[in-house]
Amino acid sequence: MRFRIVHEIKGRMRIHMDCKQVGFKEADILQYSLLRREPVTAVKVYERSRDAVICYKGDREAVIHNLQRFSFGGESVPEHVWQNSGRETNQKYWDKIVQKVALRIGSKLFLPMPVRNIAIVCRSVKYIWNGIRTLGRGKIEVAVLDGTAIAVSLIRRDMKTAGSVMFLLGIGEVLEEWSHKKSVDDLARSMSLNISRVWIRAEGKEVLVDTDQVRQGDFIVIRMGSVIPFDGIVVEGSGEVNQASMTGEGLPVPKETGGYVYAGTVLEEGELVVQVKETSGSNKYEKIVHMIEESERLKSSMEGNAAHLADKLVPYTLLGTGAVYLMTRNTAKALSVLMVDFSCALKLAMPIAVLSAIREASTHQITVKGGKFLEEVAEADTIVFDKTGTLTKAHPAVVDVVPFVPRSTKELLGIAACLEEHFPHSMAKAVVQAAQELGITHEERHSKVEYIVAHGISSVVDGSKVIIGSYHFVFEDERCAVPEGMQEKFDSLPAEYSHLYLAIEGKLAAVICIEDPLREEAAGVVASLKEAGFCKVVMMTGDSERTAASIAEKVGVDEYYSEVLPEDKAAFVEKEKAAGRKVVMIGDGMNDSPALSAADVGIAISDGAQLAREIADITVDADRLSGLVTLKGISDGLVRRIRKNYFSIIGINSGLIFLGVSGLIQPTASALVHNASTLVISLNSMKNLLE
Repeated sequence: MRFRIVHEIKGRMRIHMDCKQVGFKEADILQYSLLRREPVTAVKVYERSRDAVICYKGDREAVIHNLQRFSFGGESVPEHVWQNSGRETNQKYWDKIVQKVALRIGSKLFLPMPVRNIAIVCRSVKYIWNGIRTLGRGKIEVAVLDGTAIAVSLIRRDMKTAGSVMFLLGIGEVLEEWSHKKSVDDLARSMSLNISRVWIRAEGKEVLVDTDQVRQGDFIVIRMGSVIPFDGIVVEGSGEVNQASMTGEGLPVPKETGGYVYAGTVLEEGELVVQVKETSGSNKYEKIVHMIEESERLKSSMEGNAAHLADKLVPYTLLGTGAVYLMTRNTAKALSVLMVDFSCALKLAMPIAVLSAIREASTHQITVKGGKFLEEVAEADTIVFDKTGTLTKAHPAVVDVVPFVPRSTKELLGIAACLEEHFPHSMAKAVVQAAQELGITHEERHSKVEYIVAHGISSVVDGSKVIIGSYHFVFEDERCAVPEGMQEKFDSLPAEYSHLYLAIEGKLAAVICIEDPLREEAAGVVASLKEAGFCKVVMMTGDSERTAASIAEKVGVDEYYSEVLPEDKAAFVEKEKAAGRKVVMIGDGMNDSPALSAADVGIAISDGAQLAREIADITVDADRLSGLVTLKGISDGLVRRIRKNYFSIIGINSGLIFLGVSGLIQPTASALVHNASTLVISLNSMKNLLE
């Protein structure tokens, strides 16, 4: 790509692209491509000016080299990157606002008064008709108030007031629609699929391929706990599918051969072979957008209360207008009440505040599935952590493979990786990663793998039964034994690591030692959450008492529970809720899903099990546990902002009504200040809560 640097400081450069034009799609492709290359840390592309601002750390020449190699036509970019980026939407709504302001100023400067008045009358038809239709449905809502105010102004031939009211209402409508659509789109993008590879069955074998290589008609294998990446028909197997992201259904739906499954749903139990029918990313995205817009979960109770209160206040505003007129016989004073209503500001500012908070959270890599959950985080007093992948690092690593049979460590690690690669868990990823780093190939030598939640995996490799998992699963459930003469070696296993046990034909074959180090920020995050208002911090883990006690002491939790099963975590959450506490649960694995579902707010780690992310109400970035403190700050800030908005709206509008009834201001000024204050409060609600 040809470009020139127009401005530069250390770590940041602004370039101008030497091309005729840059469209929305090209801007998204450039931004996506540069962000994936070292050492770039941030990119902002301005398609109209054909400029791009690039921030980077390190080698400046590498950035220039990447720009020189870049070609719009030569980049392989997933469709969803440019199809639903929001760039075109933002420009569309900004243009609408500019157009309305330009028309308003232009009409005042260049149109004769009679022509302006005719235009005002024509524009008023929409608002008056909406009010009449609302009355026809037997409702007295904000549309009735707006229509009445505009109609009375026209009757009084006060065209200036009617025009000002409609202009400000129009700006408010665009801002509300823009904020709502942007927030919903941001949320939908963050909820969209992020699956890079999938198991495909071809010629009797299973092969792991990139999702971009999957075509309509291919057969893909979906195992328990995995997100279904494409729409398709079940051709083999059976299972229970969680379709909450598509339909809102709380209970999993059984799927048998011939059944249809949707992209983005999660297989909770069983195993399916699906013939792909739809590979388009936009199909999934549009379904999510529809689900969000239709779902009541998007609204917090405070937001819903504001909307209901707004409609309830309309009849009182109309009654107040009539009462003032009867007492004073002064039309101007009565109109001062009519022009100033509480409902408009309540209905506009509150949803914008909630949606803007969700948008702000997304900039911190926090996905919130509804304003309701921000409110509940603000009110929560108990927070429960799973240990592995949350308080400990999201990427554990294999540090040793201790053999207990006469086989090489590479062979044993290869067998373990062969089984573990089918299931998304942090420990499983560590085993697969270790095999890859050692260059160990592990062909599909096993029969069907069976996953037992919170325990382990069972299969048959080369005719021998192989299991891998926890101590409880291997030695207590499966009753495997340590080989004769190996007990002393077994007892001397390093205690500072987590252990994954591999057994073949009922005998322990190897112990894989996995380093699961505590996050450096964990203790600080726990302390910050306590300062922010959580009075009870709990840690629950399936690890041994020794490991749990050590981690609990280092982190500073109030309580900890070791060797717990998934049902134990969920039971604890239910017990706390029954005691009157509002509970937040944080986890990353399939075994955390029951507790995530039971909690008032379930928070999943972004690279955790897909089932956990699907069930959770909020997802935080795996690399930043401090996101929990940020989330708490945004939630508390949102509640404070909504309360402040209430007081501001009541104070300003009550003052305007008093001034109008006293005859100190005219209806035109009253309407102007009212609508201007509504816009100011709404615009303020769009600001970030964390500065």
